[in-house]
Amino acid sequence: MTPPRHNGHRVRRTAEDVFGHARLLPGQEEATRALLDGHDVLLVSPTGSGKSLTYQVAGLLMDGCTVVVSPLLALQQDQIEGLSELGPDARASRVSSAETETQRAEALEAARTGEVEFLFLAPEQLANPDVRRAVAALEPSLVAVDEAHCVSAWGHDFRPDYFRLGELIEEIGNPRIIALTATAAPPVRADIVERLGLRDHRTVVTGFERENIALAVQRCLTADDARRIVVDTVAGAEGSGIVYCRTRKATEEYAAALEEAGRSACVYHAGLGQKRRTQAQEAFMAGEVEVIVATSAFGMGIDKSDIRFVVHAQVPESPDTYYQEVGRAGRDGDPATATLVYRPEDLSLGRFFTSGIPERDDVAAVLAAVEATGGTDPREVRERTGFGTRKAGRILNLIEQVEQTGGRLDAGAETIEAVVERAEAHRSLQQSRVDMMRGYAETGRCRAEYLLGYFGEEQDDLCETCDNCREGVATATSRNADSSFPLQSLVRHEEFGTGTVTDLEEDRITVLFDDVGYRTLALEVVEEQGLLERA
Repeated sequence: MTPPRHNGHRVRRTAEDVFGHARLLPGQEEATRALLDGHDVLLVSPTGSGKSLTYQVAGLLMDGCTVVVSPLLALQQDQIEGLSELGPDARASRVSSAETETQRAEALEAARTGEVEFLFLAPEQLANPDVRRAVAALEPSLVAVDEAHCVSAWGHDFRPDYFRLGELIEEIGNPRIIALTATAAPPVRADIVERLGLRDHRTVVTGFERENIALAVQRCLTADDARRIVVDTVAGAEGSGIVYCRTRKATEEYAAALEEAGRSACVYHAGLGQKRRTQAQEAFMAGEVEVIVATSAFGMGIDKSDIRFVVHAQVPESPDTYYQEVGRAGRDGDPATATLVYRPEDLSLGRFFTSGIPERDDVAAVLAAVEATGGTDPREVRERTGFGTRKAGRILNLIEQVEQTGGRLDAGAETIEAVVERAEAHRSLQQSRVDMMRGYAETGRCRAEYLLGYFGEEQDDLCETCDNCREGVATATSRNADSSFPLQSLVRHEEFGTGTVTDLEEDRITVLFDDVGYRTLALEVVEEQGLLERA
């Protein structure tokens, strides 16, 4: 093995010689060196900070194939094309639903013979036993898990296909792992580490602050007011931008309104066919249209550096989603704006979209299938129950969470109730994130400080660019230095259970509880009534 002291030079030289980066961004060298030194890595770094370069450089410097698990085919294709342009040493291929069986076999064979260094897979492909056996035969040296917050049950974009990744990666030979995500609060980071089974890992967090993005909230009372504010804001903005909506209908309506106001606009949502979505994305990326009006289906992995504004026409479901979408603005480092149009009634949309609670009969059916097959293979469970992929996968994941806490895997009433209770806890977390969005919209604090506090970081000074700072409303938060409950400490509440302190102000404390989500409590009441104790 190359001595660790030499790995920094190797990383910098490869980044410059192969990828053309004369200077590395924060976190890139540290994360890549950690991989070369024999550690697993969790890299938490904002959108546009070059997270992909870490596994690309490490992949070239490590013997063996690099497997990249990524959720979006379009993002995979962009990265494959970019890598393949670098020369034969960086060739990449893909195994996905977009390829024929013959093409998938050819991609695996090319990886086996060393013709391909980077093999891209969607998580459902790795869940396929035949594909998994073929990947294991490659003896990959590195696995990169993109959008790693999806691994966590606490993540803001919980995806059933991701939940089993830890055990699936173990089955392909326990290669080194780098997990990549743009937004993950400390409890989510801990869950990612546990779910993926990261060994002797290093966590690299480059910070969430985006000083060039001016945050603002425009409050309104009626739907007509919201529409007027969105249209006026976009009509008066320079450059290209994104307008995010919660519903497909709203995207169509706002795109039409913006066209009437003189801005060229296109629509992007999951209800459109693949061809129309691709056309809309390509037109926006090429600058042929100024504004793309979209649901949250748009944006992951989008590499457009000159987006000057992001407007949320409706309140998103969590600060996690909001900050990830805001982070798509100003990736070139030039000034950009992020405006949330806030109507309190829109918070009900967030609650509407939270996960439902599975029927007890459905849980019993999945548990019976698990008993009958002797395992939790999603395909076998789907065949026995007749449930769809998402429904079966979600219940299986809930069952596995119960099992991890010592629960039994029989189809008895006690197990069924434990699974339902776990689903209720997850819904409670989602609903509490909606409440945290209310807090962001209504706060008098520096908005950047509020968001950074949510992600477990402290900000020493006011951002001076958000609306509260510009209007002189915000004052520097006085942290309660004498509090018995410092940031990131574990606490216990008699009613809410165990949790982690995520934010601390002079007069209040915010805790992420395992069973009920985020709760903000008055410190005076906490101390007078002894509501919290150190866990």
